[in-house]
Amino acid sequence: MIFSERLKTEREKMGWSQTELAEKIHVSRQSVSKWETGKSLPSIEVLIDLSDLFGITIDEMLRSDRELKEKVIQDSKQLAHPRWKVFFDSVFMIGVFLLVAKLIILGINYFAGTEFLMLEGFARLAANFGPLVLMVIGGIGSDSLKDKYQ
Repeated sequence: MIFSERLKTEREKMGWSQTELAEKIHVSRQSVSKWETGKSLPSIEVLIDLSDLFGITIDEMLRSDRELKEKVIQDSKQLAHPRWKVFFDSVFMIGVFLLVAKLIILGINYFAGTEFLMLEGFARLAANFGPLVLMVIGGIGSDSLKDKYQ
């Protein structure tokens, strides 16, 4: 039995209209109608609510509907996606911040004739290339996640 049929069967077993089911899971009646006619599929969060409401496992709901299984897999990948994307975007932004700070310090040193934070050796190398390295790592990481999860 595919998901749309299973949903309608379970709803009717409980004696609920589409509107009553929609109210219980906080969606529109049109959403329930689209799920029952196979025009769209619910998100993983809604599937969890439905399985709790009907007292059946998510496995029972998904077992025979290949399209819905694929959607759940995609949803789960997208749920993991933002954490790493935020991490790599943060690394990129730290690199941008450090680059801007370096440019401001260079401007102050040039126009004011000071030697504010003039570093030597490895520290100078890290200060010069560190922001660039952070920006490259953040950009590549963020871009690779975009390609992997979309």
